[in-house]
Amino acid sequence: MPRRDKVAPSNPPLTAATIKAYAIPLFLLSVSVFYQLVVLPRSFPPSHYDALGIKRFSPVEEVNDAFEKLSSKWESSEEVPSTVEFLKTCSMVDLCSEFIVSFQIRYAYELLTNPLWKRDYDLFGIDEQLHVLEDAKAQYAEESFSHVKLPLLDPPTLVDNGDHASNEMTSQNFLSLIDNAKPWLVQVYSLGSNRCARFSSLWKEIASLLDEVANTAMVELGEAQLAMFFAERKPAGQFFFRSGLPALVAFPPGCKTSDCLMRFEGDISTDAVTDWFATTVLGLPRILYYSKESLVPNFLEKSGPHKVKVIIFSKTGERATPFIRQTAKNYSAYASFALVLWREEDFSFWWNSFEVESSPAIVFLKDPGVKPVVYHGPLENSQFLYLMEKNKQQELPQLRSVTSMELGCDPRGYSRAGNDTTSWYCVILAGRLGPELNNMRQTMRRIQVALHDDETNAADVDQSLLATTLKKNRLTFAWLDGEAQENFVASSVQFTDLSSTLGMDYSKLSCMQKFCSFYLHSETVFDTCGQRRDMHDVPRLFIVRYKRNATEDNIEVEKKPKNLFSVLEDQDLDQASQLVARYNGSDEIPQIIRWISETIRDGDTRNLPYFKTRTPDLVAEDSEAVWSKGAQHVVSKSLGLKHTINNIRNKIYDHLGDPRIGPMLLLGALISCGTIYLIRSQPTPPSQSSQQSIKEEPRPRYRERSRNAAQKERAPSMTDNEPKDAFQLLADSDSDSE
Repeated sequence: MPRRDKVAPSNPPLTAATIKAYAIPLFLLSVSVFYQLVVLPRSFPPSHYDALGIKRFSPVEEVNDAFEKLSSKWESSEEVPSTVEFLKTCSMVDLCSEFIVSFQIRYAYELLTNPLWKRDYDLFGIDEQLHVLEDAKAQYAEESFSHVKLPLLDPPTLVDNGDHASNEMTSQNFLSLIDNAKPWLVQVYSLGSNRCARFSSLWKEIASLLDEVANTAMVELGEAQLAMFFAERKPAGQFFFRSGLPALVAFPPGCKTSDCLMRFEGDISTDAVTDWFATTVLGLPRILYYSKESLVPNFLEKSGPHKVKVIIFSKTGERATPFIRQTAKNYSAYASFALVLWREEDFSFWWNSFEVESSPAIVFLKDPGVKPVVYHGPLENSQFLYLMEKNKQQELPQLRSVTSMELGCDPRGYSRAGNDTTSWYCVILAGRLGPELNNMRQTMRRIQVALHDDETNAADVDQSLLATTLKKNRLTFAWLDGEAQENFVASSVQFTDLSSTLGMDYSKLSCMQKFCSFYLHSETVFDTCGQRRDMHDVPRLFIVRYKRNATEDNIEVEKKPKNLFSVLEDQDLDQASQLVARYNGSDEIPQIIRWISETIRDGDTRNLPYFKTRTPDLVAEDSEAVWSKGAQHVVSKSLGLKHTINNIRNKIYDHLGDPRIGPMLLLGALISCGTIYLIRSQPTPPSQSSQQSIKEEPRPRYRERSRNAAQKERAPSMTDNEPKDAFQLLADSDSDSE
């Protein structure tokens, strides 16, 4: 037999299925190559040291030597820079010419021979005069380098610290300074930065505006360790300031580490920086501006009747200072604040409304029908704070959850006259908001004015007694919102069912839940307390006498079985005893004065019973100002969608310069390629359908053998197959078949 040579197996053809299987490794490999060859070199452009042909961070002496060598070669034209060096210098600008190359070399020389500029460039990559190269393309493109005015770079201007030089932050005093409870705003600057020098005047204004609400300090880049603490860091480890210098960094209240630092990234201006610090760092809502058309419907009508309205008129339209916003936040439970832009054409409107004749001015709107309190002229922070404390209450103060202790109308035992005072009195006018209550409030204000103006009127004994008691702070006048202070925790049906189930008096339970009904419990209490059922409102006047008794205070209260209501009763009882006297006379001022004086006289002279109870708590009003709710939807320039997109873009840009990304992509490509190869090289296990076909294959053979055995046993028939030895006889022509 002839010999057959063995044929070597050929490589399998590259099919579409193979390419599809290795799509992920191929994609990762291509991205890795593109990143290493294109993206990464752009993230690390040639430095100014490369333009001079020396190593990075070389000292100034080597910079001088390199520049002298390049200058001599360039001027003599004996040796032109090689192509590689030429491309390096040209890669930093768009225009590749001999002029640009020489310009770049000169720029690098001036930058790196200045100690401050070289320090900033080496440590943080700061080169704020790089625009000079871009301007040179348009200004000197058609001229030779000899026509260029030297030096290229402006000398640095000394940064003026002014009065805030004492706030210089160093590595030695850093820990002691940040222990202060106030937040901090720190400016990172360089003595060699012209931008920082121009910003020094704005910094003085910012520091003065934040003087009352925050501390300010300055850090020079010479404090390298501290400057690196305030700088950002790229994935490759390089420290940098994203927006250059000056950089503003804030410590929020309670912040002591770099994790909670907040950086200002907007356009540097006095208004932008102070607004960012007040809104973002301090969390102070803005005070909104209103026009003469929107002031009434959007501010006066929406502000609660229990608050004083403070309207600040501004001629410039600037935002409220951080101190005013902080004061507004502190007094938000007492007053609502608004800003109005003063226009000369609106003079008649503001004069007729509030008697405002010029700007700046501050208007305090108090009780209905009371003349506005107006202050003209600029105010210092201390003066504004004094005016707020003086005018935070209405002329007839309202008894509220935040004012009860201050007014001395609190059963916990506090008196404006001091802790040594045995008894004191609180005259309270209760009713729903409306004309009837306003008229009665005006009557009580007249009584207050009469007692303050005529303290020594001996002709009227009653008025003299009240004036003396008022002067000693043993008497307080206040009004109560009967609708707001009728807090129904459950319905009457629920109270009845609950009291019948637990065996407790319903009236006692209801008094524990409703402040107004607690003092005016009668059949007609619904005319004064609770929601308005009809147009019939009846304001009511009553006096509460508070009295302390050291002997009675030491008596132990008998303990009762512990159930739902005994737990409530076991709570601390009022420290002072209370007795209530209700007024049923006319609205005449002399009669009211006489009734109050007689009540006080009886309370001071007669041995009235000492009765301790637990007074219901006043319903807490909405302590959040209307202006703060609206201001929450007004975001700062450093917030919002645009700021978020910029942050995401900056993070992506920072990570593009990470040299670890290319090798990681290559490693991912190799791992995925190896995994796919191992999976494809393994033998494919038989599928379930093929296994079933193999198992069913012997059955036809068994049937065939059984069929053949049966055929051997039976007699042949005409339907059987033809035997192998059978043959057919030829037909005879002489047969009888004709």
